[in-house]
Amino acid sequence: MQLANYLFFSTGCEEALAFYAQCGLGRVTQLKRHGADGMPIASETMRGKVMHARFEGPGILFFASDNHDAEPMRGSAHMLIMDDRDRTDRLFARLAEGGEVTTPLAVQAWGSYYGKFTDRFGVQWMLDCLA
Repeated sequence: MQLANYLFFSTGCEEALAFYAQCGLGRVTQLKRHGADGMPIASETMRGKVMHARFEGPGILFFASDNHDAEPMRGSAHMLIMDDRDRTDRLFARLAEGGEVTTPLAVQAWGSYYGKFTDRFGVQWMLDCLA
């Protein structure tokens, strides 16, 4: 058994996945589009948008798609457990670019070097470095 997040976007899935790849998290390993190759389509505005994508990198697995009835993301976050403070700083800065930092990276009361933000696509992230 493995738990993996599934991100729902209204129409920005492909842009978000490209951004995550550019940040060095991994790459899209599977992508199906609404209306392509016999895939169903809810409306013409969804044609060509991402119906289902798999994103993978070292220690990373999540899925994503565009949905005509997607709701704003809330109540969940990707949490990356890191082991290098410099790498944590760089990744935090890249992923948070254009988003909103809610907890700046700092050593927290529980001892972790931790920070939290919502990226420009509405996805919440937490980076926790124990080093």
